Amino acid sequence: MPNAAVIGLGKSGVAAARLLNRDGWQVTVSDSGDSADLQQQQQELGQEGITVKLGDRFHPDNIPAERVVVSPGVPWDIPGLVEARARGIETIGEMELAWQYLKQVPWVGITGTNGKTTTTALIAAIFQTAGLKAPAFGNIGYAACEVALESGNAAACPLDWAIAELSSYQIEASAAITPQIGVWTTFTPDHLSRHKTLEAYYDIKAHLLSQSKQQVFNGDDPYLRSVGQKKLFPISEAACWTSVQGKDGLPGNPALGFYIEDAWVRTQDELILPANLLRMPGSHNQQNLLMAVAAARLAGIDKGAIAEAVATFPGVSHRLEHICTWQGVDYINDSKATNYDAAEVGLSAVKRPAILIAGGAPKIGDDTAWMQAIQQRAAFVLLIGEAAPAFAQRLQEVGYSNYEIVETMDQAVQRSPELARQFNAAVVLLSPACASFDQYQNFEQRGEHFRQLCQSILG
Repeated sequence: MPNAAVIGLGKSGVAAARLLNRDGWQVTVSDSGDSADLQQQQQELGQEGITVKLGDRFHPDNIPAERVVVSPGVPWDIPGLVEARARGIETIGEMELAWQYLKQVPWVGITGTNGKTTTTALIAAIFQTAGLKAPAFGNIGYAACEVALESGNAAACPLDWAIAELSSYQIEASAAITPQIGVWTTFTPDHLSRHKTLEAYYDIKAHLLSQSKQQVFNGDDPYLRSVGQKKLFPISEAACWTSVQGKDGLPGNPALGFYIEDAWVRTQDELILPANLLRMPGSHNQQNLLMAVAAARLAGIDKGAIAEAVATFPGVSHRLEHICTWQGVDYINDSKATNYDAAEVGLSAVKRPAILIAGGAPKIGDDTAWMQAIQQRAAFVLLIGEAAPAFAQRLQEVGYSNYEIVETMDQAVQRSPELARQFNAAVVLLSPACASFDQYQNFEQRGEHFRQLCQSILG
């Protein structure tokens, strides 16, 4: 029986371990943590014949394996993985393992700094409305190997399409993935603590698009426009560009582009749907709509199914998600805004003035546009988490004094109704501009905590 090592005991790692175990591999999972939740998972997997080593730093000397599968959250350059690759041991990401089982069906691969999840969810909704079996998975919340497990063996895979949201972490460890349609939503500095340079981060994203048979690009993103004009990597002559600025905003061939003009989503040759069918606020969501429609039309989906899916699309949890309205104030969960650019977009999309809740585990990046949005649109800022003191200092530096360090989400939500009354605010917005790992396991848990607090405290 061949041996496989899986690194990381998160959702992706568990799914990869079960998939390998089902196909006859002797699987050992390694995780550096040792929490009660992990111990419970260790016990459950042990009953399935899967060995779990907790408090473990993977090294091929300690876990002999012919194949190593890496969860997305595990850095690709840790010593054990570098050594495994140096020894010629097959070392792949969980997403690439799923690709090996699902590559018989066409993939839509969506990547980008921001906008990935909304675009992915909308593409999946359109494909499913058209009667196709097209699950969304990857960085969107469902592990790719979960889909592979549910789909049976590869020879009898019942899927019509695979809709994959791919983070830079997942692309980095999954070089073989070749989507039928690749979508690049935005590009701004992020994850630099892991990828070290903007160029390295860019190269990872560009790899996925260069592998894609058909390409869709956000033509309103300044960096991507520059990439397209300079041809910095193999961009197909048939690449599809999108723009909310009308036909003249397209950097690529206008005959192949999708754009908004006179409040319609359209191409040069046809009207597709009214842009206001999408209920989500903000011009960034109009751009997400264009990219989703472009992918759907490239896949041959008719306009009727697209319009029906868009009109009924509820939005995405934790991205400008309306939780409740209390005493005339909207409480909005934007926990997925884990960097400055996403938080700036979120704050710009809601009514003003807003009471902003921000903070968490800080990231490297340029906060200039976010600071400007705070000055223009936020009546008051409540700061939580590890980043709170640094954010307070930055606000002082730009001359903004309406802030308070409250440290926790509980205190922020309790304080917000009083501030909303005091400043006649229209919105209380959780849009952290930070990762969540200082106080939560992930941004979803942070957003759920905000939801629970709003529902309990505000009645």
